[in-house]
Amino acid sequence: MKNKILTLTLLGISTTCMHVAQAQDMLKPDMGKLTATGGVSQLEGAGGGGLTPWALITGYGTRDSYGANAHYTQVNTQDYSLRAYGVAVGIADLVELSLASQEFTGSLAPLNALNIKQDIFGVKVKVAGDAVYDQGSWMPQIAVGAMYKRNKGIGGLGALGVTNVKQLGAKDDSGVDYYVSATKILLEQSLLLNGTLRMTKANQMGILGFGGDKKDSYKPMLETSVAYLLNRKLAIGAEYRMKPRNLSVDNEKDYYDVFVAWFPSKNLSVTAAYATLGDITIFNPKNQRGWYLSLQAGF
Repeated sequence: MKNKILTLTLLGISTTCMHVAQAQDMLKPDMGKLTATGGVSQLEGAGGGGLTPWALITGYGTRDSYGANAHYTQVNTQDYSLRAYGVAVGIADLVELSLASQEFTGSLAPLNALNIKQDIFGVKVKVAGDAVYDQGSWMPQIAVGAMYKRNKGIGGLGALGVTNVKQLGAKDDSGVDYYVSATKILLEQSLLLNGTLRMTKANQMGILGFGGDKKDSYKPMLETSVAYLLNRKLAIGAEYRMKPRNLSVDNEKDYYDVFVAWFPSKNLSVTAAYATLGDITIFNPKNQRGWYLSLQAGF
């Protein structure tokens, strides 16, 4: 009887130790994904390209681990600048959570004092396929996601009596974007292809609010990315993003860019791009073009 009790006790201790070891392994990021497959940080905080989210989950954690990163992005055009910074975590290569803040400022009169801030919370879930391991199939990796955005008002235009995006014709100062992304990596061709369909009412990503005096309904917007890996640490590519046109004061145009991304290690990436963002408002009616630079650090 004593031997049975001792045996059961040892089995219990062994099982407990095994579970503890498994839990400890989960607490350690394994960084098991291929370099560059964690993507970079998109302007709204999601893992992907600079302009559009991908179906890939951010970070380098595999299905038995997790990954996380922090990023800072600066975009400068002739008349405006945009700063974006935030953090994101990928869990079990299945779920991604992100938190980002944007600050949009003007540099040319009459909007040289303009300052608009926005917070964005994002969630993405992988629902089918695997962009890396399904090389024998044309099935892409597919993920669905949502971004809740809250505009924090307009600064610098108080003398004109403008403090909220609703005064520019927007219907709301907060809103949600919904999207589905499909990403395919062709390892033999060193090529990444991505397509995203976004349902949105956001004006300039939400910087000018949601909905407007012209339209106030969700519209599907197509976003695409293509990237070519010159080697394991360097990629070049291009992106395109359709935009809604909801406001009379904002003749919004589609975004597009060409980029180069450098991955010196899995802990760091640097992305530079030349972006065209179209007209921002009728007050400075010119095609806004400029440089985009993003730094991401994580695991």
